[in-house]
Amino acid sequence: MNNVRMSVRQKSIVLIGFMGVGKTTIGELVAKKLYRSFIDVDQEIEKDFGMTIPEIFEQHGEAFFRDYEKKKTCALAEQKLKIVSIGGGAFLQPEIRESCLRNCIVFYLDVSWDEWKERLNILIDSRPVLQSRNIEEIEELFYKRQDAYSINHSKLTVNQRSAEEVADFIVDSLKHAWDMYEPMND
Repeated sequence: MNNVRMSVRQKSIVLIGFMGVGKTTIGELVAKKLYRSFIDVDQEIEKDFGMTIPEIFEQHGEAFFRDYEKKKTCALAEQKLKIVSIGGGAFLQPEIRESCLRNCIVFYLDVSWDEWKERLNILIDSRPVLQSRNIEEIEELFYKRQDAYSINHSKLTVNQRSAEEVADFIVDSLKHAWDMYEPMND
């Protein structure tokens, strides 16, 4: 880890939240608006292995995946000027949480259980952690992860908001914070 203090304007932005909340869609929009690169950690892992996350889970197991996810995410958290979307379970790992909070600006995209439930049918096949769980077990997982997500720099509830609205809010918040903490001297 380098000890050079990074300017708040240079810090990468990390989006956290439960699976299916819209981290990738919103992250891509924020990246375009801020002229930054977008990185979806799960997509990067899939590229590294040449297989989907469910296939990685099936062939190598969840423990292997979580360890690889930790190394990949912590390395990305040390980069500058990126917009990074991390998997729904990643932020539960203390090393990932600490690395992201120390090196990045972490936005928690929150959604109510009732709104999230409406998305379940489009998510279930691509999310190994949901498979073989009933709705009560999924709800328990949803609420269990709230504790880890509650440790962030900024929380935004996405209920009833379009991805564009959420992205605009994040960009406006960042620009306001940057001007407050590191005003540009013209």
